[in-house]
Amino acid sequence: MKKTYKIEVDCANCANKMEEAAKKTAGVQSAVVNFMTLKMTVEFAEGSDPAAVMREVRKNCKKVEDDCEVYI
Repeated sequence: MKKTYKIEVDCANCANKMEEAAKKTAGVQSAVVNFMTLKMTVEFAEGSDPAAVMREVRKNCKKVEDDCEVYI
């Protein structure tokens, strides 16, 4: 399953950090952050709970860029 989320981030470098953090989260098969549209597209691993995974993605993104936001 693939879903797109609105994000808030200040710069392209920070968006790259968010993308890498999301990719390393358990339950995420792939993640792409588009700084120009301020969107994150996440493809979830089969059998994972998207809501629970996105809570972890948000936590991991906040660790690398504390003033970012992922709207879930």
